Amino acid sequence: MKELSSGDYIIFLVYFIIVASYGLWVYRRKKIVGVSSSKDYFLAEGSLTWWAIGASLIASNISAEQFVAMSGNGFTMGLAISTYEWMAALTLVIVAVFFIPVYLKNKIFTMPQFLHQRYNSTVAMIMAVFWLLLYVIVNLTSILYLGAIAVHGISGIDFKICIALLAIFSIIITLGGMKVIGFTDVIQVFFLILGGLVTTYIAVNKVADHYGTTGIANGLSAMYTHFNDHFHMILKRDNPSYGDVPGLTMLLGGMWIVNLNYWGCNQYITQRALGADLKTARGGILFAAFLKLLMPVIVVLPGIAAYVLFKENVFDVTSHGSIVENHDNAYPVLLNLLPSGFKGLAFAALTAAVVASLAGKANSIATIFTLDIYKKKINPEATEKNLVTVGKITVVVAMIIGVIISPFLGIDKKGGFQFIQEYTGFVSPGIFAMFVLGFFWKKASSNAALFATVGGFAFSVLFKFLPTFCDLHFLASTGFSYKNADSGLWEIPFLDRMGFVFVICIIGMVIISLMDAARGKKTQGLEVDSSMFKTTNGFAVGALIIIGILTALYTAFY
Repeated sequence: MKELSSGDYIIFLVYFIIVASYGLWVYRRKKIVGVSSSKDYFLAEGSLTWWAIGASLIASNISAEQFVAMSGNGFTMGLAISTYEWMAALTLVIVAVFFIPVYLKNKIFTMPQFLHQRYNSTVAMIMAVFWLLLYVIVNLTSILYLGAIAVHGISGIDFKICIALLAIFSIIITLGGMKVIGFTDVIQVFFLILGGLVTTYIAVNKVADHYGTTGIANGLSAMYTHFNDHFHMILKRDNPSYGDVPGLTMLLGGMWIVNLNYWGCNQYITQRALGADLKTARGGILFAAFLKLLMPVIVVLPGIAAYVLFKENVFDVTSHGSIVENHDNAYPVLLNLLPSGFKGLAFAALTAAVVASLAGKANSIATIFTLDIYKKKINPEATEKNLVTVGKITVVVAMIIGVIISPFLGIDKKGGFQFIQEYTGFVSPGIFAMFVLGFFWKKASSNAALFATVGGFAFSVLFKFLPTFCDLHFLASTGFSYKNADSGLWEIPFLDRMGFVFVICIIGMVIISLMDAARGKKTQGLEVDSSMFKTTNGFAVGALIIIGILTALYTAFY
C-alpha cells in the first residue's frame, strides 16, 4: 500500500529534525568562527575529520541510483551488479595512495584547476563546461528523478511534489557549504546504513517465511538455492544482462575506467578530501572503502529478495505490473511490504541517501562554475563574499533546471543506474586518459589532452552507433560483442567500449605528445616524487584486509 502510517511519519520527522538541527548548529558555529575564504565554503578547508570525509564520500555516492536503480539491477541480473561497489573499494585504495598525494602536493582544489595547471586554460575551460553539463543533465537529474520515483512509490505523494521537496531539502543543506554537508553526511550515513540493513533483514526474512523457515541465514540459503542464477559475479554471454556487465572483460578494462575516473578524477567526490591533509584524507578514503564493501548488502540483496518474492507470487498483481514495466520499481514495491515504523526508517534512509547525494552534487556544480568559470572568465576581481553568493545562486539554479528537465530524459526507459553509467561513459575514457598521463608522464602535452577530450567523446559516439551500419558478429568469438535482444544487433558492451576508447586515447596522446616534443613544445609537469606515495603501516594493513575480502567474495561468487 502506497502510504505511510503516523508512526512512519514520526520516525521520518525525527530524522529530519536531527539532520536539520545538527546542520544549523554546524552552520552557526562556522559563522561565529568566520568564513575565511571561498575555499572554506566550497571545500571546508582543514575542518573535516577522517570519519567525516569517509562518511561524506559514501553519503554523496550512495543515492537513489543505488537504492532504487541498483536494486532494480539486482532484481534483473542479481549479484553481478555488485561489481560496481566492490571494485570501488579497491579503487579507493588506489586513489588514496596515488591520486590524492598529487592533488594535495600541488594545491589543487578543483579538477579544471588541475587541467589548467597541467595543460592550459583551453583544456580546463572545455572540461569545466563538459563537467557542468554532465553533472546537471545526467547526474543531478537522475538522482532527483529516481529519488522522486522511490518517495512516490512508498508514500503515494504526487511525483511532482516529491521531486520539488527533495530539491528544496537539498538546497537548504547545500547553502550551508561543504562543512555543513560533510558533517550532516555523518548522520545521513547512519540513517542510510541502519535503514538499509533493516530493509534487507526484513526482506530476506520474508523470503525465509515464504519457504517455511525463519531467520536471515535460512532466507539467504533459500535465495541462493532456489535462484542460484542471481548469485554469480561473472556473467556468461548468453545472459540477458551481459551487455551491462560483460563477464571477465569488464574486470580487465571498462570497470577500472569507470571507478578510477569516478573516484579519482571527479570533482563531486575528490572535493571531500581536497581540503584535508594527506593522512586525514587517506584515513577518510580507507574508511569509505570499508563502507563500500557493505553496500551490496544494503542495495543489491533487497533487489534479489524482491525478485524471489516476485517469482514466488508474493507481490500482488499491481506490484507485478509496475515492476515488469520498470524494474527500478522493485525497491519501492519491496518497501511497501515493511511493517509500520520500519517503513518510516527505510523511508528516512532513502531520503538521506538522495538528499546527501544531491547536496554534494550541487556543491560541486557551484564550485566548478564559481571558481573555474565565473572567477576566471566573468569577474576576475570578484571578492570572496561575492564568490560565495554566486555559488549559492548556482546551487538554486542547477536544482531548478534538474527539476524541470528530469522527467523528459527517458531515465525510466533504460534503468537509472545504467543510464548514468553509459552516458557518463561517453566522456570518462578521455578524461581518465588525460588525468593519468598528466599525473605520471611529464611529456603529455596540451594538444594531446585536447585530443583525449574531444576525440574520446567522438570515438565513444562512433562505437555506440557502429552496430547500426556494421555487423559486429565477427567479434563474438573474442567476447567483445553480444546480440542485443531489443535491437537484434551485435553490439559492443558499453564497458568494453570504454576500454577501447581509453586505449585509443592513450595511444593518441602519446603520439601527439612525442610529436609536440620533437617540435620543441614545452609542457608543464606537476610536482611528483616517489616519497609522496608512501603510506602508514595502519593504512597498508587496512588495504590488505580489503584486498583479502574482495578475493574471497569473487572466489565464492564467481
